[in-house]
Amino acid sequence: MKSLPVFIIAAKRTAIGRIGGLHRVRRVEDLAAPVVEAALKEAGVGGDEVDELIVGNCTAGDNPARLIALASGLSVTAMATTVDQQCASGLEAILAAARRIAAGEASIVVAGGAEALSTAPWRIAKPRNLFQTPHFIRSDPFDGAAMAEHVPHNSCEALAQRHEISRELQDTWTLASHAKAAKARDARRFVGEIVPLRSTPEEARDQSAGAPDPDELADLEPICGDHGTLTTGNTSTLHDGAAFVVAVSEAEWKRLGRPPALRPTLNAALGVEPGQEAEAPIAALNKLYGRMNGLDRSTITAFELSEASAAQVIALCRQLTIDEAVVNPDGGAVVRGHPLGASGAVLVARLFSRLVRQEERRGTRYGVAALGANGGLGLAALFERV
Repeated sequence: MKSLPVFIIAAKRTAIGRIGGLHRVRRVEDLAAPVVEAALKEAGVGGDEVDELIVGNCTAGDNPARLIALASGLSVTAMATTVDQQCASGLEAILAAARRIAAGEASIVVAGGAEALSTAPWRIAKPRNLFQTPHFIRSDPFDGAAMAEHVPHNSCEALAQRHEISRELQDTWTLASHAKAAKARDARRFVGEIVPLRSTPEEARDQSAGAPDPDELADLEPICGDHGTLTTGNTSTLHDGAAFVVAVSEAEWKRLGRPPALRPTLNAALGVEPGQEAEAPIAALNKLYGRMNGLDRSTITAFELSEASAAQVIALCRQLTIDEAVVNPDGGAVVRGHPLGASGAVLVARLFSRLVRQEERRGTRYGVAALGANGGLGLAALFERV
């Protein structure tokens, strides 16, 4: 199995903040530009050398990639492209950058995702007649309206029921995930990954990562009916955030001194039936396994999943016989939140830290980023450390 001649030589992200919280007054370009600048600085690449910026975003409208490119100090001649594949947008943007470089269309591309949900424009439906009151657009992906909630609650609840994943097991996973995130923070594993947008402690840590009270978690009301297992505590919620990588061609990688890097190796995308959205990342990862051309699955020892719920990640580990210890070992989206179109880029930034930045994890060679997207789409990508 041969990786693409593409090298990710830097990866950065913001702290993930609650809507109306840490990033409450920041527009998408204010949130993203400092991360792009920090990634370029880490890579040793000037803004005038960048051929294109590709940004995953679902909410800003128009072409926020161009605003971010100009705010980041990139050349006015650099192309700027926005990708909207809902929750998978950021990961798809990074894979699109790899394809551009592999095809010889670019040498240096910055790619990732950014969502400033706190300041994003509201969407209002046009009245059908003069007597109808305008109303905010909410979302069911199959009713013709726009997306409102990234978490397919009913689908995750059905998944939990099919796999007999109890409320207690989901809450236990959630508490363990928060504990992992706290341990990672204390061990300074996010240093170098998170770009503080101001010099305050709050800007250097994910806002929702904390130590939930087990009794309070157990007392939360179910989301889907009186006998449901999902709660606001064991599901991920929408957040603000941005993450970007610098991807370069092999020639540029050599010119820059062959720095440690991630190489995109394989990816797989797959849609699932309506009502089964929670199965999408499981289906995509299973498809990825089928395309590995002899590579032993056991060599993949790092998984980053932007889980919609604890039930989803538990089901993934069960169905694909993955050791839970290697999935989101520093906490996942249930802990830090889900910045919609930036979520997949956050996963790659996390993999970069685990496989490249952190010396104690250098024994890991392959890692996977996977997530599901609104509408029942799954995306999984395999990366190799070089």
